[in-house]
Amino acid sequence: MLDLISSGLVGFWLGVAGIHPEASAAWELLALQTAPALVLNSAPDSVAMTTLQQYLQGLKTKGIASPEQGIWIQSGPLLLSENNGRVPLPAASLTKIATSLAALKTWRPNHRFQTLISATGPIQKGVLEGDLIVTGGGDPLFVWEEAIALGNSLNRLGISRVTGNLVVTGNFAMNYQSDPLKAGELLKQGLDASTWKAAAKMQYSTLPPGTPKPRVAIAGTVQVAAIVNPKQILLLRHHSLSLAEILKKMNVYSNNEMAQMLGQMLGGAPSVRQIAATTTGVPDSEILLDNTSGLGMENQISPRAACAMFMAVQRELLPYKLSVADLFPVSGRDRRGTLELRHVPAGAVVKTGTLNEVSALAGVLPTRDRGLVWFVIINRGWQLESLRAGQDKFLQNLLHKWHASPVIPTAIAPHAIGVTPTPLGAASRNEILYKG
Repeated sequence: MLDLISSGLVGFWLGVAGIHPEASAAWELLALQTAPALVLNSAPDSVAMTTLQQYLQGLKTKGIASPEQGIWIQSGPLLLSENNGRVPLPAASLTKIATSLAALKTWRPNHRFQTLISATGPIQKGVLEGDLIVTGGGDPLFVWEEAIALGNSLNRLGISRVTGNLVVTGNFAMNYQSDPLKAGELLKQGLDASTWKAAAKMQYSTLPPGTPKPRVAIAGTVQVAAIVNPKQILLLRHHSLSLAEILKKMNVYSNNEMAQMLGQMLGGAPSVRQIAATTTGVPDSEILLDNTSGLGMENQISPRAACAMFMAVQRELLPYKLSVADLFPVSGRDRRGTLELRHVPAGAVVKTGTLNEVSALAGVLPTRDRGLVWFVIINRGWQLESLRAGQDKFLQNLLHKWHASPVIPTAIAPHAIGVTPTPLGAASRNEILYKG
């Protein structure tokens, strides 16, 4: 590390980035570097190269050819090692890194999607004499818990029965069901506990003890309207979780439906691709997207582009005092989801990707000797469990050579530690607007 600092490379990059060399420890400053255009194709790092060659040889002995494996390893502005790093490869759910980046460029991390609840008639003695209208605002995480909390808020307004229909308008989805008619049917059920089926009952059982069961009986049917009725009375404004919390849940569980819904609002795969390429400076020929979730072999991203996008997400979050750990799974901390059976080194922040013949892993590894090491591994092959184990072992071998960081660098610390995340279905996110 001292050789690197004395070489002037750190000073060169800091000058370009406009950061004073004395602002923090050198590696902490290098952690902020997220512009792939500043990657220095210096002499490969001997440790990274040797470990990479051993890894590829191990794959070869299993009949997995090196030309189909993409690797990119980078520390700050320094490229340490790579294999097919600029070749687009089927990236599976690494696509969600692009979707996360595009979402951050479009909305702020604290952005909340709004769902409006209105009525077309008066409320008298617990009865809404008219239709109940739900106007969706694109919330990709409106689920049973949200519907239950919404029903309880309507009960607090004195509404227990609706004489008319439940009318769905705008961009409304529920339980990842984006068809507005089906989403409306789910909402109608969620608002009235007497109609709950097994799924709703199960989700209710996970809520805090004593949570009321809503009773909002809707006499009519579910209807979908393209135009909002102008004669409506605004009752409630439901605020979603913050965008950062939504992206965290999407990435921890690699939820394809959420990624597709966000992608649709962002303008689809072409728009996400353009935002990702423009933000990172990577040629768009290395980012080929057919959708925004990663389903299908048509989505192909080069390891370099995937790494650049992960680093760009970090750059977008820094002004808000957040890090990639607030949007992606952290090994040893987020024990559910895609990391449940993995052995990725503790403290690494990663995104997984899986298809029938693809296993991918991207993220950042905190080390003592090389600071933050950003990496992407894209494997082609049918032995998925073996490929995952090999990826984990590869990272463990690198960490063995470079040593684990004694503490998690503040640059990638999960800033939500010690802060209770907003729970799904929190009544506090229902803003009551109707005054009677």
